[in-house]
Amino acid sequence: MSEPAPKAAADLERFPVGEMIGTVVENTAVNDGYNHLVLDAPRGAATAKAGQFFHLLCPPTGEHTPFLRRPMSIYRIDRGQGRLEFLYKIVGGGTKALATLKAGDGLNIFGPLGVGFTLEDGWKHVLMVARGVGLATLAPLAELAAERDVRVTAILSARSPEFMMSEEYLRSVGAKVITVNDADGTSNVDDVERTVRGIVEAEGVDLLATCGSNRLLLMLQCLAREYGIAGQVALEQLMGCGIGMCFVCVLPFRTPDGLAYRRVCKDGPVFPIEEALSW
Repeated sequence: MSEPAPKAAADLERFPVGEMIGTVVENTAVNDGYNHLVLDAPRGAATAKAGQFFHLLCPPTGEHTPFLRRPMSIYRIDRGQGRLEFLYKIVGGGTKALATLKAGDGLNIFGPLGVGFTLEDGWKHVLMVARGVGLATLAPLAELAAERDVRVTAILSARSPEFMMSEEYLRSVGAKVITVNDADGTSNVDDVERTVRGIVEAEGVDLLATCGSNRLLLMLQCLAREYGIAGQVALEQLMGCGIGMCFVCVLPFRTPDGLAYRRVCKDGPVFPIEEALSW
């Protein structure tokens, strides 16, 4: 993809968020529960950051006419081809309608929105622990780390091996991947905690990142405090507007002054791990 003209680049820097029509390149099933959506969306790909999301206007179908947009975490940002990728679970009318899109169809998207992940100078090792939809949300963090020569270890948890996602992609960007699942009993939180402790003590870790499970969040909060490690969590929440005006996505957070209420769409979706009360 050619570089944007100077004026276009300046406009993107001044106005990184916008409404656009992405063209469907691929919309295929990954397993029985999730689909992989690839969009040609050069403007969105140019400004998106790891951990941000887009608000998707799901198309009307014979059965469903979704009214609200659906917030969708970015799975991959391909700036070279001007593409955005999403992994989504088919759970209701909106995502069922989304699953009907075919290659060549247009999809109205709005974004990129929210606050993404942060990597500080001098960090050398990121440990990611994710489950379910979190496997998609944390994937761009691994690519961001690889771009900055930061080592990544990813512990991926799922119900069973067939629901394990992102493993191949994470390995392709240089991450060391450890998989655990409910079917063979390896996803027990106590076992995952022992694995995390072993990595922290043997290799050192600068950032703990998580998404997708309250149990994993609580475990990592304790370890972050114990070892004095920075932590970030990506939260998902029902949303209305996606830009902080409707306050539908407000959640309580722990602060030194007591509880504070913040908007997941505007103040997050990525927050310091010590502040989150639930995923």
